[in-house]
Amino acid sequence: MQDPVVVVGLGRSGMGAARLLAARGADVWVLDSGKGEGLQQRAELLANDGVQVELGQPLELASFTALPRWPARAVVSPGIPFDHPVLDQLRDRGCPVVGEMEVAWEARDGVPWVGITGTNGKTTVTSLVGHLLKTGGLDAPVSGNIGASAAEQALACLEGERPDWSVVELSSYQIEAAPSVSPRIGVWTTLTPDHLDRHVTLERYRSIKAGLLHRSALQILNGDDPDLLQHAAEWHQACWVTAGARNGLKGIDPELWVEADQVCNSSGALFEASALAMPGKHNRQNLMLAIAVALECGLSAQQIEIGCRSFPGVPHRLEPLRELSGVTYYNDSKATNYDAALVALQALEGPLVVLAGGQAKRGEPGNWLNALKQKSAAVVLFGEAIPTFRELMGASGYGGRVEQREHLEQAVPLAAELAQELGATAVLLSPACASFDQYRDFEVRGDHFRQLVEDLA
Repeated sequence: MQDPVVVVGLGRSGMGAARLLAARGADVWVLDSGKGEGLQQRAELLANDGVQVELGQPLELASFTALPRWPARAVVSPGIPFDHPVLDQLRDRGCPVVGEMEVAWEARDGVPWVGITGTNGKTTVTSLVGHLLKTGGLDAPVSGNIGASAAEQALACLEGERPDWSVVELSSYQIEAAPSVSPRIGVWTTLTPDHLDRHVTLERYRSIKAGLLHRSALQILNGDDPDLLQHAAEWHQACWVTAGARNGLKGIDPELWVEADQVCNSSGALFEASALAMPGKHNRQNLMLAIAVALECGLSAQQIEIGCRSFPGVPHRLEPLRELSGVTYYNDSKATNYDAALVALQALEGPLVVLAGGQAKRGEPGNWLNALKQKSAAVVLFGEAIPTFRELMGASGYGGRVEQREHLEQAVPLAAELAQELGATAVLLSPACASFDQYRDFEVRGDHFRQLVEDLA
């Protein structure tokens, strides 16, 4: 009898990993510390696939030693630190530990991956690449950190739905637990300090991202990102792109650039850069990265332009919701750190009323605070970060109105009132924080904001 594979965590990635492993003939057990109704329903679904689920099992060594047989392998959720002491104990006892992404990669059945990572921009690039390939006639489902789990996508391949490409967004948490993932095309959007509460140092965070790119057959890098450009010497064969002029990058000859508002490569002008109707310089950078991928996948310039012009944008990332009494409301819930929130401020014309708050992260807030001083007439703070942000804004000399409400239910109507009172052009939810103090994830937070905005009279 084979030793079991234990999946830790019954979230989206855990469900996908358990189903995929079972379909490939493994004896699968799932452990989760929770006991709620939703978990019970998921456990029942997995039982139909022959998966054993143990709820109410804390992440302790005893939960593994209590199993009928010692596990041959453990597959952990991205939410569990990869250096968790219990995971180290498993390794010490000869049980390898990986993440769901590794399981998906092993089952890909030869389907080439486009692996996309970065601190900011990766969701937009992933969504745009998937859209371009689809409108260009290729079967290229999006999975990973957005959309379906990569394991669910790999399961669809096993069941006969073999795509031309898999477009996979990968977070640092997923990359560090998937040492074998080696995409055909690797894309790196940006690198700024993030997740340092888990990775501790910027160097460690950078090395995790870089590992994915080093394992990629083709590396596509954003030449407009200061950190990537500073480390350009590490990338001898990379394809660099820029949203600026060809000669604008010191020591680098980009393969795609913008000249006279035209996307250009060595063969000449391809199409107008304005084909992507999304605000902000950062979206020009996202556009160039996605075009580089689409060209590598065999699409023509005409096909790519058609896809760009029909791209609807990404939910929760500078997503325009509605205009009410001359004020536009934007959902930027995905801005979970200072740098992401800075991008939104730079993309919009002021004066703005900004909603900021949630669970504060480590990071450097200086540029964000300066942008608030330039663009926002008022800031409405909410959530756990209220005292932290009040202190930061006071120390920075912010001169606009600062109000606070505990929850978005009270903050959104107040922001609407302030926008009218102060003549703001827009109300922007761009939290600069994680959501976990009040919401399961940034998507739930953004959906709640959308509903509150729709309910405004």
